[in-house]
Amino acid sequence: MIDVHGLKKHYQVHRREAGLGAAVASLFRRRYETVRAVDGIDFGVAEGERVGFLGPNGAGKTTTLKMLSGLLHPTAGEVHVDGHVPRRRETEFLKKITLVMGQKQQLLWDLPPSETFAMNRAIYDIPRARFEETVKELTDLLELGELVGKPTRQLSLGERMKCELAAALLHRPKVLFLDEPTIGLDVSMQATVRAFIRAYNEKSGATVLLTSHYMEDVVQLCPRVVVIDHGRLIYDGDLRALAQKVRPDKRIAVRFAAGHPAPTAGDLGRYGTVVSQDAGHATLQVASGDVSGAVGRLLAGLPVADLTVEDPPLEEVLSELFRASRRAAG
Repeated sequence: MIDVHGLKKHYQVHRREAGLGAAVASLFRRRYETVRAVDGIDFGVAEGERVGFLGPNGAGKTTTLKMLSGLLHPTAGEVHVDGHVPRRRETEFLKKITLVMGQKQQLLWDLPPSETFAMNRAIYDIPRARFEETVKELTDLLELGELVGKPTRQLSLGERMKCELAAALLHRPKVLFLDEPTIGLDVSMQATVRAFIRAYNEKSGATVLLTSHYMEDVVQLCPRVVVIDHGRLIYDGDLRALAQKVRPDKRIAVRFAAGHPAPTAGDLGRYGTVVSQDAGHATLQVASGDVSGAVGRLLAGLPVADLTVEDPPLEEVLSELFRASRRAAG
């Protein structure tokens, strides 16, 4: 569904020192610097896949999504989305995709979302019967209720994002480019949006390419991740395999039984590396091959009320991946 080869996007950016003298000098002689926002990446996404597209700020994620949706022309490389070349912006191509950006909105500020829905029906030339069926389906899935009749300016951020998703999916796109769709939302609303994206993907078979700085979005939605840093691809594969490759250790979270003296850091250090400790709780880091032994020793030697074994947090895995990539580049 998405096929990317050697994709590049370079910008010429004007640089000058601060001050009046530098400003006057730049009128006669300007100094430019090449910024390699995307610097030759290759990946593909199959129909119906949900893929996380990850990287630090400035890595080139949004730039890539804009090239995939045809908003930007690549400096070099080839891009195909369902057989179309995005930069041509063909009508048939635009009817197959949608781009949702958490920091941008298409809803009309002083009008209710229903007016934006009607406008999009006209833009995409959606038959009225199909439009009404889709609106009802999306309203039920997102629990919009009476929100579609209120002026957009009276809606909360979470309510606006739900209406944004509905407006973006009225034409039933086959490819969803989602750029930070849960940014600024509370935990409950993030879960609602994630559940909706998963339900839409499973029901329609749509392909999803998602960027997010909330790692829970990625963990819950994306079995596979593509990771870029400084415009270059540094990992493409299974999310769990990434954790095992970069951080093969495990975390053991322990809750101690009430009424017993809390073990000291020295006591816990005999079972693994102490990551955190507070009253009644502790988290230990152990080698993946020693998990069963460490668990057995903990249960035998300490008053354990509850215990769970987890992978290291995805944030730590990605930070280590970025550090390793930059060391190799250096």
